[in-house]
Amino acid sequence: MARSHLTLAALATSAVAGLDIAAAQPFGAPGGDFDAAILTGRDGRHWIIRVPRNERAEQEQSADLIALRALSAGVRARLPFTVSTFAGQVPVDGTRAVVSEFVYGSKVPLASMSLELAASIGAGIAAIHALPPNVVIDAGLPSHSPVEALRAVVALMDRASATGLVPAALLGRWERASEEATLWQFTPAVINGALGSDSFLSSDGEVTGLIGWHALRVGDPAADLQWAAAAGPDIADATFAAYAQVRGTADRQVRQRAALLSELEVARWLLHGTETRSTEIVDDAVAMLSELADETQKDLMNPIGGPTVPLGVDEVEQLLERTSRIH
Repeated sequence: MARSHLTLAALATSAVAGLDIAAAQPFGAPGGDFDAAILTGRDGRHWIIRVPRNERAEQEQSADLIALRALSAGVRARLPFTVSTFAGQVPVDGTRAVVSEFVYGSKVPLASMSLELAASIGAGIAAIHALPPNVVIDAGLPSHSPVEALRAVVALMDRASATGLVPAALLGRWERASEEATLWQFTPAVINGALGSDSFLSSDGEVTGLIGWHALRVGDPAADLQWAAAAGPDIADATFAAYAQVRGTADRQVRQRAALLSELEVARWLLHGTETRSTEIVDDAVAMLSELADETQKDLMNPIGGPTVPLGVDEVEQLLERTSRIH
């Protein structure tokens, strides 16, 4: 049974010493992974309290806390947006309620994202990637080399191929990309690791915050840009141009790898369906793979990461919503 915002407010006062709450309101969709509420203190500050509702959410919350602790004040000062600050926690029903500072801003649907916001997001991602790797390594968080990144991609392709449900044209396209040596010559960077178009909060066309740090690690920068690679040519161009302006052009293949990873998200969705034995998910993934194969076949000269959009904006947004359940 979901906890009310009033119950959550009472938990928050136990979690944070001296917290004086003037108002509380529910936050998030009913039936989600967390019971959550936005709290307003008498001093005018705002906070968010979240209580996991399942094991997956609990693991995500734990990883998020580790990542937030790794992001010191000095590190946060390098980012052009706000990172939430941990305030306190309290045990509840075998799990824990966690209170953090609330980051202002609104989520913007991919379909209505402006070029200005896309550029701001691109610059924000570049700022994350420019952080010193020791920020992550010293915190004991994962660090993956280019070879490990390639191995993970090949393993995913092999598992998807074993289902017998991936069109041969797509498998060939992915295999050629995995065999292109220059594609995998990159310098690992600090990455968020779980970014989607809905990870960012914004106001007046500028990024104000970023939700979710549970996958923070050192790895392939393209992982944070895969959503942009399939978001449509104008949004993609604006995002990658702003990214390159901040990061430079040392990783000239980042857009190509991002495109490959975005297409492989459909394969990941297929595997999620087979592993959970969900006919509905499998059928959905097969339909998306078929559509993706048709789109890429229309232009055989279009390499992975080229200007042609494999999926439409609506399809990309739907996929992002679906695959958020398997990360």
